[in-house]
Amino acid sequence: MRHSQLKAFHYVAKHGGFSRAAEALFLTQPAISEQVRKLEQDHDLLLFQRERKRVNLTPEGEQLYRYTKQYFEIEDQIEDYLSETKAAIDGELRIIADSAHHMTPFLGSFQKKFPKITITVRSGNTEEILEELRSYNAEIGVVGSLSPGKDMDVLNLGSTEIVAFAAQGVLLASKPTLSLEELADLPLVFREEGSKTRQKLEEEAAKHGIILRPAIVAEGREAVRELVASGAGIGFVSEAEYGHDDRLRQIRLKDIKLQMGESMISLSQRRDVKIIRSFMEFAQNTFEEREAPANALLAGI
Repeated sequence: MRHSQLKAFHYVAKHGGFSRAAEALFLTQPAISEQVRKLEQDHDLLLFQRERKRVNLTPEGEQLYRYTKQYFEIEDQIEDYLSETKAAIDGELRIIADSAHHMTPFLGSFQKKFPKITITVRSGNTEEILEELRSYNAEIGVVGSLSPGKDMDVLNLGSTEIVAFAAQGVLLASKPTLSLEELADLPLVFREEGSKTRQKLEEEAAKHGIILRPAIVAEGREAVRELVASGAGIGFVSEAEYGHDDRLRQIRLKDIKLQMGESMISLSQRRDVKIIRSFMEFAQNTFEEREAPANALLAGI
């Protein structure tokens, strides 16, 4: 097995084709094809399904690609280590969060400090976020859990109460609170399976012998918000993520107090990747600075 063969395979998988891989590596397409062919032949593996001008990874190829992402990231770390004197950090930082709300204290100031880093943010539920981090498809995650796994480095962002919300003037407008029994008789708008908010709510209801069945299941927090605002039913969110929306009103859950913790996480085995380390350290410092005045006030009480 040669480094050049692995690199050819990795770039074909990364860019989705032989010609694009050749462009990225400044090689000819036949040279890339030959390297991949030799890798497959020497190890008796089919790594790509070739269909006309398209290529797709086989299950064996998917597994090898998972390894090569780690392999070439370590190669990048070695290069970073050998050039520590380089002043600017650059590259792409991919963030996947269950709510962009938790990123707002960090992103603007981080980008000003590291202007050569390109930041992308997308949404997902807790299960999706953990899978993407473990698959090396993202660097930073924000999840509704204070214990996402032993393989994760965790920055605790605190916790807030889970609340219900409904459209103004719709569904029991005079009631400031709702019990689980009352919720069971109302149209509910839930997020998809894998949502920590939904999981906590369903588990608490089950403890009381109540089954909460959603009238609508929507993918993503913003979709839930828009459906609820249209009058379709009642949604649920942590109070920190509720925000301000004149179309909506907040409703407390009666006789229960569900807390939703939030954590910023990254894969522990990637903690020495410079761009990840820089962001986690920056977030930690920012969070501590933000909490300091409140802690000082409490200490003086």
